[in-house]
Amino acid sequence: MVTVKDRVRFVETDMMGVVHHANYLRWFEMGRVEYMRQAGVYLLDLMAAGIVFPITDVSCNYRASARFDDCLLIETAMAELSKVKMVFTYRVVREADGVLLATGRTQNAFTDGAGKIVRLPAEYYDRLQQMFTREEPR
Repeated sequence: MVTVKDRVRFVETDMMGVVHHANYLRWFEMGRVEYMRQAGVYLLDLMAAGIVFPITDVSCNYRASARFDDCLLIETAMAELSKVKMVFTYRVVREADGVLLATGRTQNAFTDGAGKIVRLPAEYYDRLQQMFTREEPR
């Protein structure tokens, strides 16, 4: 699992003083990018190789509200990996009291620039697979 620490910015809140729901998807992306970085897979390298990985499915379950200036922990784990897709799970936790704010899941497919499904080359797949196999199930 990879953990990213972030703080809620004022611009991320709504008129009710809580974080707007769409920001959780941004935090999921932060976690996913950091997970891949720690595996040694860099987005710019994939894009230079003509590989993109659009989200094909996303879900978020909101449990409690985050507010301005809360310090958050975005926990990201790989749930499934193949040469054509990857699935991540997420937990967003308020650091101060450990309250679980949201859980989520995303699925990405590997495609070329035209959107055609492609198989992830071994140089990237192997790095992700190594990190995935080191994770403890949760």
